[in-house]
Amino acid sequence: MHLVIVESPAKAKTINKYLGSDFQVLASYGHIRDLPAKDGSVRPDEDFAMDWTVDGKSERHIKEIVSAARTADTVFLATDPDREGEAISWHVLEELRRRRVLKDTDVKRVTFNAITKSAVMDAIANPRDLDQELIEAYLARRALDYLVGFTLSPVLWRKLPGSRSAGRVQSVALRLVCEREAEIERFVPQEYWTVDVALKNKDGQPFSGRLTHLDGQKLDKFGLKDEASASAAKAAIEAGAFKVAQVERKQSRRNPAPPFTTSTLQQEASRKLHFSAKQTMQTAQRLYEGVDIGGETVGLITYMRTDGVQMAPEAIESARGYIGREFGKDYLPGKAREYKTKAKNAQEAHEAIRPTEIMRHPSTVARSLDRDQFRLYELIWKRTVASQMESAVMDQVAVDMTDGSGKTTLRANGSVIRFDGFLKLYREDRDDDAEDESSRILPPLNENDPVERGKVTPEQHFTQPPPRYTEASLVKKMEELGIGRPSTYASVLAVLQDRNYVKLEQRRFVPEDRGRVVTAFLESFFNRYVQYNFTADLENQLDDISGGRADWKEVLRLFWQDFKAAVEDIQGLRVSDVLDALDKDLGPHLFPSREDGTDPRVCPSCSDGRLSLKLGKFGAFIGCSNYPECRYTRPLAESAGDPKEEQAGLAEGPKLLGQDPETGKDVTLRKGPYGVYVQLGEPEGEGKQKTKPKRASLPRGMDPADVDLEKALKLLALPRKVGPHPETGEPILAGIGRFGPYLKHGDAYKSIGKDDDVLEIGLNRAVVLLAEAKTRKTAKPLKTLGKHPDDSVEITLHEGRYGPYVQHNKTRATLPKDKDPETVTLDEAVELINAKAAKGGKKPAARKAPAKKTAAKKADAEGSATTAKKAPAKKPAAKKATAAKKTTAAAKKAPAKAPARRKTGTDE
Repeated sequence: MHLVIVESPAKAKTINKYLGSDFQVLASYGHIRDLPAKDGSVRPDEDFAMDWTVDGKSERHIKEIVSAARTADTVFLATDPDREGEAISWHVLEELRRRRVLKDTDVKRVTFNAITKSAVMDAIANPRDLDQELIEAYLARRALDYLVGFTLSPVLWRKLPGSRSAGRVQSVALRLVCEREAEIERFVPQEYWTVDVALKNKDGQPFSGRLTHLDGQKLDKFGLKDEASASAAKAAIEAGAFKVAQVERKQSRRNPAPPFTTSTLQQEASRKLHFSAKQTMQTAQRLYEGVDIGGETVGLITYMRTDGVQMAPEAIESARGYIGREFGKDYLPGKAREYKTKAKNAQEAHEAIRPTEIMRHPSTVARSLDRDQFRLYELIWKRTVASQMESAVMDQVAVDMTDGSGKTTLRANGSVIRFDGFLKLYREDRDDDAEDESSRILPPLNENDPVERGKVTPEQHFTQPPPRYTEASLVKKMEELGIGRPSTYASVLAVLQDRNYVKLEQRRFVPEDRGRVVTAFLESFFNRYVQYNFTADLENQLDDISGGRADWKEVLRLFWQDFKAAVEDIQGLRVSDVLDALDKDLGPHLFPSREDGTDPRVCPSCSDGRLSLKLGKFGAFIGCSNYPECRYTRPLAESAGDPKEEQAGLAEGPKLLGQDPETGKDVTLRKGPYGVYVQLGEPEGEGKQKTKPKRASLPRGMDPADVDLEKALKLLALPRKVGPHPETGEPILAGIGRFGPYLKHGDAYKSIGKDDDVLEIGLNRAVVLLAEAKTRKTAKPLKTLGKHPDDSVEITLHEGRYGPYVQHNKTRATLPKDKDPETVTLDEAVELINAKAAKGGKKPAARKAPAKKTAAKKADAEGSATTAKKAPAKKPAAKKATAAKKTTAAAKKAPAKAPARRKTGTDE
């Protein structure tokens, strides 16, 4: 028996179908070990010794691998073909060695760029050893990130209360966003004018021209700086008659873009599909690991973490064959196009992201994919095929027209697509909003032809500040600067948002004040470590390690020596020194100039105090210098509303999305006490006859700004029928309940995770999720340890949600964290069971009911005694005896209610 270890269950399921019965495929579920989240896990003083630990969740996966490895002849480590995949294989191997289960077992590393049968079988036939240089590059990167995070973050917490953390790449990415925002705030718009003229050629065909020369001088962008100069230019144009002075024609070729890398896929998916980087990578992961198509699980794309743009020869030939058949020989270049990667490290420059089979057209797999998977696969497929198509040919024309004096010149530009080439299939989007040059077509114009002048239109313009970064443009900028690696961009951008350092408004990054304070602090006191070239150089050193050109510990030593000194210097700084530096840096942002010229730092409360940046227990704020006499304060950010709700237009109340085509009722988006929801119509009737309108909550993670009429109607139609279960024929329903999105099949329910969309989830995916839930529910004991000596009932070992445990009858006892489930004995299990049973018999809630019952009896006895003693007394004493009897009766009823109180009490 051969054991194959991969990192994901989806990948294991696909590969398992390709290999025969002699192979067992198990998943590690990602990394099985990590550095403990505590100081001292990386120790520079001990030559960068590192501690690794297996958490409780990973323990159940590794023990399954350990059990299978004991009897395996060969262990194939088949994790992803990159630095992170090599690290996962290394961790698995180290853990198997630590647990002494390999003995004479042969361990081999296999990699494949695509999960297809041929690729997998070829990899198994050609194994290799683990790449130690890639492993060392991983160790260096992990140690660097740990040392920066666990050394710098505590400084932030002490000097900047309310700050979350600082990361090596994260801090530099945050600086990019903050610097762009500062540019926008400093930007001063500058006025300029253009003059456009409506024209007709000699045949009366219209076109337009723009003034380029006036009084014999060429106009630059600010040649006409105000309305007066624009009006003078208009008068000069209207005074003359124009004819064609020069016609310049040239032909240009536009070449197709290369196939996708990780970075370009994230950029284009953001521009075209409005996917976040994280959403792009998650969707690509599912396409890579395998999708059920016609009963067969196949990987649809090659590995999605790559810097390479080259394709395998067979893929190129397949693409060229498709182009020749579907588009004709005019669209097929004479020879195959070759693209070269810019990656410095050839070991990590894998093949580009492409379909595993070019002939698998998106339309043929559409029914097997959800909406996001289909759109991303179609994007990858089109880009791949277009990369091997013929260039587009453009005819460009520039026409100059002058008046009789030759001192006033108008220019008209135009172009036409002479041959569309690859544009027939795919057109790459751009980050800017530049006009498509192929849309401007000029009528026939020849030299000395007269042109008829029409309306002259001066137009005022103002220069615009640089745009805020989108996910696409920020990823592009980080890649250009060499910051981080494309495979990490998704997580970096997610962390910035999760820690409230930045927010997304209209799909563009806006820094939060917390993020700007952190960036100002790092730039003031750790400037070197947020410099773009320093971070890029560090990435190059990591590449040198993986390429065998540098020693990983030497790289760490050089970094740590300077970094430690910088941290020690900042430790002695007073908070007042930090505040003064931040106040100076953030002053223009926190106290922008006023139009009336008054000082923006004057305290509005006491009028003679000066406003400045302060630090409190919960973070930074603006306060008065006359504290404590003047207690004026204000937050850094005035708005406390949810930006997503503001962006969706909910700040002013319900938002009308449209009308339901069936009922004609209004469909609105609303904000309630429990979140955002959509509503159909309004309440109808009065009093008891009043009916509530139909409502549907937005699933967690759905941006209110993205909800349109179509999506709202789908939400209101939930639960929806996904399809019949292939085994039972019963319908599978998808809906949103009290605890979020779910699937229902008969009496079985299964929660839908954040990676799946309740509105789009397909039948195949639903069946898989329900099957996984059923498997967990009916899981058998891992093993039987023996019989309990008291009653001869068996004690069994199980894997639970919170780790391994032993069970006897209904008593369950969790194993200690340091106890290996594989080595637990019957005696140890009996001891744990007995201890748990004894502890369970002394629950505080169980003591309360008898205590109340005893008190009731005591009250009854005291009441009887009082009655007996005071019987000869006056009538009022008799009344007291009656009252005591009532107390006794009430007390006797108390124990009957005790169980109900105990069930809901805090002791449980």
